[in-house]
Amino acid sequence: MKQDETARRVIITGGSRGIGAETVRLFAARGCRVVFLYRAADDCASRLAAETGAEAIRADLASGSEAFEGINRAIELLGDVDVFIGNAGIAQTKLFTDITEEDWQRMLAVNLSAPFYCTQAVLPRMIHRKTGRILYVSSMWGQVGASCEVHYSAAKAGLIGMTKALAKEVGPSGITVNCVAPGVIDTDMNRCLDAASVRELREETPLGRLGTPRDVAEALWYLASEEASFITGQVLSVNGGFVIQ
Repeated sequence: MKQDETARRVIITGGSRGIGAETVRLFAARGCRVVFLYRAADDCASRLAAETGAEAIRADLASGSEAFEGINRAIELLGDVDVFIGNAGIAQTKLFTDITEEDWQRMLAVNLSAPFYCTQAVLPRMIHRKTGRILYVSSMWGQVGASCEVHYSAAKAGLIGMTKALAKEVGPSGITVNCVAPGVIDTDMNRCLDAASVRELREETPLGRLGTPRDVAEALWYLASEEASFITGQVLSVNGGFVIQ
């Protein structure tokens, strides 16, 4: 990793694919020093690290101990942290009556507990320095709910609640906390959909297209920037007008 002491130091979770990988590319290309965490996609992580110069750390962030260990390792590599982006997440489509206890616990562990653990790991250093940006990736379904995705919607809604509450708590320490709520984004997570479903979702989106990982990465870049220094506790919808609140 290039040691530029003036560069912003950024930690990104779920960084090996999709929105996370594009966010790694964008922040690295714009001069940030980036460490990203991932759970299992070793080949993708290796290629991305080679492409961008970012460092990759493998960890299952649903485990509190692994989350703290992974984040602390990232901070060691960077020297400190200026921006934390909690992007890691999973999705599942199931009837509510078919959701198992294991499904429910895993969904909450990855989508809500993991960002909680990671934030606890980065926050003390930000509070000490009286500066920092904390960003989460939620979902439009966390705002309005989705049929057959009750556990996913609940976890993402919880992330929005955490954003708003934490923003109030750490604002006096000069730290902002915001999240983006993507709509239908063209990633591996949605490539299981058939052509008819994709066409229907595109038609339901007022801007007439699916979102791209770059769309979300650019929103994260803005919220991490100095231009957004007076924005905190907010949900930035990146959904092409699919949900308007």
